[in-house]
Amino acid sequence: MKTYLSSALAVALATASFAWSGAAMAETKTITFLFTDDDQGYVERMEALSKEFETAHPDIKVNFVSSGYDAVAKQLPVQLAVGEGPDIAKITDWQLAPYYLDMRPYMKDPDGFAKLHGDSLNTLRFPGVNDPQSINGYIASQTFNLPFVNKTLFEQAGEPLPKPTATLKDIVEASARVAKATGAQIPFTMDRSGHRFSGAAFSYGSNYVKDGKFFFPDDAAKRYVTDLYGWTKDGSFPKEMWGAAGGTQYKNMGDEFVNGNVVTYLAGNWMVNPFQKKIGDAFDWTAISAPCGDAGCYAMPGGTAIVGFKRTKSPEAVAAFIEFLGSEKVQREIAENYVILTGADIKDPQYKLESKNAKEAMAVFLGSRNSVPQAARDLERLKGSSAIYQLIVQRMSQLIVGELSLDETFKAMSADVDKVNEALAAK
Repeated sequence: MKTYLSSALAVALATASFAWSGAAMAETKTITFLFTDDDQGYVERMEALSKEFETAHPDIKVNFVSSGYDAVAKQLPVQLAVGEGPDIAKITDWQLAPYYLDMRPYMKDPDGFAKLHGDSLNTLRFPGVNDPQSINGYIASQTFNLPFVNKTLFEQAGEPLPKPTATLKDIVEASARVAKATGAQIPFTMDRSGHRFSGAAFSYGSNYVKDGKFFFPDDAAKRYVTDLYGWTKDGSFPKEMWGAAGGTQYKNMGDEFVNGNVVTYLAGNWMVNPFQKKIGDAFDWTAISAPCGDAGCYAMPGGTAIVGFKRTKSPEAVAAFIEFLGSEKVQREIAENYVILTGADIKDPQYKLESKNAKEAMAVFLGSRNSVPQAARDLERLKGSSAIYQLIVQRMSQLIVGELSLDETFKAMSADVDKVNEALAAK
């Protein structure tokens, strides 16, 4: 498998562009597919599917490039803005909508594709940016953020699992008691991500938008940040988890949970399949309901998409590849084998949940689909939301490691948001 470090991503894509020019001379169309995922088995299968497509289409070469999430999130928007980058990519940033290729005119059966993927295609269509009937790619996964818990540690501590009505405070305090009783290193943690941070913010009653502009932090967000900061001070939420990385860098905490070092880990359903493979029978685990707050018990929604870009020199090849990957057969295989909630309407998927733990966890995630606030879905589609997530990570990290006080953090966040609003207004 071709795996590139983040520092080499631009070089890899530039090499792919050079390969295209040479391949064109031989009348072979080369397209570059940039892919990232936390599940290594899924990454390997996507590369294998690329090879299968090549076999069926000898006139098309798929250059499969795998890179870390952080590199893709930071570098891809910059590359596309200057007319460079891959032909196809897996993305989480809906703000890339202006760069999408409308593949409808190039597909063999666009109506069939649209029927299979249904309303999920609207997630990729921005009013005034994309044609309402355009096919720009497909939603590869629908995600929800919930806490994973180490059931074995809870049992050893004699602590009951948090109930569906538990607040974040209840969950963190229970996790701290479990850690104290069992010697576990980390009571509670979450990925170093503004998106992961935000679910509980909505439960607290925060809303990142006011009068059509970003507004953060409001009073509810301040209460949430204050609580998180307090938990870093007493060790319930170890500061090393966010403080170990710099700037806005994403950091996944899944391996700490796999190694049995974490009592409670806030992540999402994309981790169910890696966990069932990596944890095995080392300990029992599951997911629990979204933390509750003054506003409700909210799971933060998210998703990924595989899209084509109009910068491509081979739109027909891109459309053919997307039509293959987005087909019912491939989408069913991916949904079932990698435990993914696809955007495609797959009837009665038979998820390959090999353990009781994975089955229980997936049932909780499936049950959380109606616990998503509309404000959170709207935020995902707002231009500038990625910048809000990034400033949250940066300022929270500075707070946690002691570079900023609480008041300084709130002022810095507010000033950052003002700059985002000014930049959006200028455009």
